[in-house]
Amino acid sequence: MDASPIRGLGKAACARALARTVCAALLTCCAALAAGCTGPAAPAGQDTAAARAVAPGAAGELQNLYRKVIKDVLPSVVQIQASGDLGSGVVYDDTGRIVTNAHVVGSEKTFKVTTASSGEPLPATLVYSYPEQDLAVIKLDRVPDGLKPAVLGDSGKVEVGQIVLAMGSPLGLSSSVTEGIVSATGRTVSEGREGGGTGATIANMVQTSAAINPGNSGGALVSLDGQVIGIPTLAAADPRLGSAAPGIGFAIPASLVRTVAGQIVREGKVVDSGRAALDITGRTVVDDAYQPVGVAVVSVREGGAADRAGLRPLDVITGLGGRPVTTITSLSEALAELRPGQRTTVAYQRDGERKTVEVTLGEQ
Repeated sequence: MDASPIRGLGKAACARALARTVCAALLTCCAALAAGCTGPAAPAGQDTAAARAVAPGAAGELQNLYRKVIKDVLPSVVQIQASGDLGSGVVYDDTGRIVTNAHVVGSEKTFKVTTASSGEPLPATLVYSYPEQDLAVIKLDRVPDGLKPAVLGDSGKVEVGQIVLAMGSPLGLSSSVTEGIVSATGRTVSEGREGGGTGATIANMVQTSAAINPGNSGGALVSLDGQVIGIPTLAAADPRLGSAAPGIGFAIPASLVRTVAGQIVREGKVVDSGRAALDITGRTVVDDAYQPVGVAVVSVREGGAADRAGLRPLDVITGLGGRPVTTITSLSEALAELRPGQRTTVAYQRDGERKTVEVTLGEQ
């Protein structure tokens, strides 16, 4: 760049002149980017006007897209009332089947469901609950006019940073929408059992910054192409505050929803869990400092994966597939990322001696 226009100026004047030059260049670049970098550059006098014109137009387009997605998908999201608890659900098909979280239905068999087209709550009954993956299907006793099934997307194509909308009935406020992004994918998350949780360990969950509040569970996490990419299930807890950590929520991926709900619809239950198992019962053991150090085998199912590998009661499992195991939860999380029939290694201690054995995993 030619420095002659600022030659001979004082420091302050030099800085102001340089700033004007840089700003003009940046505005020209921004205008070119907004226009898709096609065609000749606009005259310098039009740079600022062009930048001002682009921003409202882009914001308006995004706002219109939000409105369209909400208009298209919100009719597929329902409110579910079980006893005194409220949750959400997603219309699975046009026969009145609705998929939701197992912890929303709890031990209940009958429910009241409010749809976008029904003024009054409609009766529904449980089809099947699968707490191991915190999913359930219920069915409306009568299908109202205008019931609209949701479109389940391909959660394998979900990318970090994409905009998503969470739809449901947080705190009983039906048809509510919050906005955020996909913060991470592939999370393995274990639910607590407190507050009605199932204690499930679920792999490949979608992490989102969209607000997930009580009542959102079982609703829809929606991409801007109008597809449900996940079922909002829980928010991360902040142990220091004793409450949910804002901006960290998790949704069961649509691929798992499709697999589990599809089996329930076809078979009336889940016949192929796809969940690996060691076929043991165990408990977390701690050292002299009360720190967890492994999982003690309490019992071994005869003919199961652990039994075939030679594991026996009182063995302490310390690793699975190269991952450290210190608690029942960490063992569940390691298993959640493996498949039935897969061969892996188990590290364990027996009578103070460290051992490793290969095991062919069973199915939960």
